[in-house]
Amino acid sequence: MNATVTPRMDPASILQNSPLPQLRRLKVVVNDEEVIIIGTVTSYYMKQLAQEALRPSIGRRRLINRVEVCSREKAKD
Repeated sequence: MNATVTPRMDPASILQNSPLPQLRRLKVVVNDEEVIIIGTVTSYYMKQLAQEALRPSIGRRRLINRVEVCSREKAKD
């Protein structure tokens, strides 16, 4: 049986490569202990999508979601 090892993507690049514009605008700060998501989106669903998109890539680090949900106008800033 052949086992292939899939390298983990860098958490900072995952959201930058998202097909969703709101997720591409978020900032991801990465260090040895944690991964922090920062920015604004227009729904709690988008906030959750950002978090779950990063989860497979964080390893043992703690994931901190500081994304704020706000109106459409504010999220565009």
